[in-house]
Amino acid sequence: QVQLVESGGGLVQPGGSLRLACAASGITIDYYAIGWFRQAPGKEREFVAGIIWNDGSTNYAEFVRGRFTISRDNVKNTVYLQMDNLSPEDTAVYFCTADPRTQAVFYGTPFYWGQGTQVTVSS
Repeated sequence: QVQLVESGGGLVQPGGSLRLACAASGITIDYYAIGWFRQAPGKEREFVAGIIWNDGSTNYAEFVRGRFTISRDNVKNTVYLQMDNLSPEDTAVYFCTADPRTQAVFYGTPFYWGQGTQVTVSS
């Protein structure tokens, strides 16, 4: 059974940082791309960042480039999203996703989704 379990969300002030984690199980992660999506209230879900597990290649949405960093831990089968210089516009539920098709993660709709973790940026 595939499981993607997110953690690390919470409340942070503008300009602050958070690190999200996604622990993956039930998949041969070497063959997957892992991505982060987010959905803010009243808005459509959008791609944030993704990483190809076997070579570490990454892709970012333009609105987070330079502020967010995606990385992986091969031992823990965990993907991280380091989020710096957060703004209220980053407030959303953040979802971890996985798919063996890189294009689905980077440009489409991945097959596997976690339950999401809430990130709230507010003073």
